[in-house]
Amino acid sequence: MSKPGLNKEAIRILVVDDEESLCEILQFNLEVEGYRVDVAYSAEQAMNMHPENYSLILLDVMMGPVSGFKMAQLLKKDTKTASIPIIFCTAKDTEDDTVAGLNLGADDYISKPFSIREVLARVQSVLRRTEHNAEQDPEGHVVFRGLTLNLLNKTCAVNNIPVRLTKKEFEILVLLLAHKNKILSREEMLHKVWSDDVIVLDRTIDVNITRLRKKIGPYGKCIVTRLGFGYGFQE
Repeated sequence: MSKPGLNKEAIRILVVDDEESLCEILQFNLEVEGYRVDVAYSAEQAMNMHPENYSLILLDVMMGPVSGFKMAQLLKKDTKTASIPIIFCTAKDTEDDTVAGLNLGADDYISKPFSIREVLARVQSVLRRTEHNAEQDPEGHVVFRGLTLNLLNKTCAVNNIPVRLTKKEFEILVLLLAHKNKILSREEMLHKVWSDDVIVLDRTIDVNITRLRKKIGPYGKCIVTRLGFGYGFQE
């Protein structure tokens, strides 16, 4: 069952894969679930389909000449598409490939061959988290000195200069600021930022924290590490 209030008809999903038959299968099953789905058979085609208008992108890695990783990089560099959730669907399943996907801000990573049931569960999980986080604080901002997070439009600014954060980076920073001066374990952070039915690597938090520290400039040093315990945001 989807989360009450989730309007699937308003959710647009873009499936990007050079295997046309797989695109058709994914499109059919996602549409049966009630989503609006479009397909693209290359990254180049997808980038011309106004990806900023989609709620979620299912993206294959092994495409040419523009790979899924390259497309994800382009999306994350553009403020219009930086916050769109991405699920990588790929035959590449080594740890290095998975970490590479996480480094690009992927929300999930599914290795081929996968079952349609698994894909539907992952899609629903990512969308459910998006819906949940959009309702957390309908009124305002989280502010720490010159660091400002706008919870309505999901933007970040450091000393009034916009900073591009991925969806996961934004959610982790909101979580840390909401528990300022408290150390959160990796398990706590994974539980709060990723749902229980999503399997992620232990290094996921470390990868996101490293990127986050660099992006928020002078406030990066406020994100502290306590070996054996976890992370926290301290003044």
